[in-house]
Amino acid sequence: MINFNLFYQQIATTNLAPWLETLPTQLKQWEKQTHGDYAKWAKIIDFLPTAQAEVALNERVEARLATPLSAGETQRLVYHLKQLMPWRKGPYHVHGVHIDCEWRSDFKWDRLLPHISALEGKTVLDVGCGSGYHMWRMIGEGAKLVVGIDPTELFLCQFEAIRKLLNNDRRAHLIPLGIEQMQGLHAFDTVFSMGVLYHRKSPLDHLTQLKNQLVKGGELVLETLVIDGGINDVLVPAERYAKMKNVYFIPSVPALINWLEKCGFKDVRCVDKDFTTTEEQRKTDWLENESLADFLDPTDASKTIEGYPAPQRAVIIARNP
Repeated sequence: MINFNLFYQQIATTNLAPWLETLPTQLKQWEKQTHGDYAKWAKIIDFLPTAQAEVALNERVEARLATPLSAGETQRLVYHLKQLMPWRKGPYHVHGVHIDCEWRSDFKWDRLLPHISALEGKTVLDVGCGSGYHMWRMIGEGAKLVVGIDPTELFLCQFEAIRKLLNNDRRAHLIPLGIEQMQGLHAFDTVFSMGVLYHRKSPLDHLTQLKNQLVKGGELVLETLVIDGGINDVLVPAERYAKMKNVYFIPSVPALINWLEKCGFKDVRCVDKDFTTTEEQRKTDWLENESLADFLDPTDASKTIEGYPAPQRAVIIARNP
């Protein structure tokens, strides 16, 4: 089974040390409540190759072997990795295998990277990190330590599978908890929250939780669904939005900036705003489920299947004073 002892040792002499007062107990409790398939998913990691690879993380997430795998070895690697489907955030290029995930998460990374503060030498938190694609890109930009939090067991196993294929890199760690379970550590130089806010029943509480993880002067990078409109415009979908049940509030950019300022953030600015395309989110061989094309009105791609504005995302940068 996956254990977190090395992470505990790694943070024991850092500003994250106070987390050790609660984290081990929380993770023991998490282990008692894991998904029924968790043991099967975690076991798959044992079957992955351990050969040392040449790793690249700054332009894409890639591990390349000096001696390529044979056709049979490649087939086995694909088989094991496909036991961890669906793969949603990526892509990954590992040992000659292209994991073509549902999301081209590199598109989002390329949009926000020119606008954020340099990550060189920083301690970073990625909230709702999924399988950890962006965490590896943060390491590629020189981050000293990246901690991702996401309670989904499958994402943890996907992350640990990729970590093993990246020579067991210990600069990034995924902790299977939600941010509401974290004490205010005030220890991270940069906090990312991407694709999370609209899933929160209380968005201002989420923004405050993010702020409580930042050092003074630390930077928040917030990416979320938005609508067009003014400072008082917020979409509250009825049952579903783009077939998602758990979407609660989708603000306009001015409303979102107002929320952040009410929570005490400074220097709040929108640096990017784009509609999600079917090139960025689509069905692949690594995903059995539906994807964006199935969530849009088949006669009008500017609307979701429920009749709401089609997904549009903004990147907001803010500072903890």
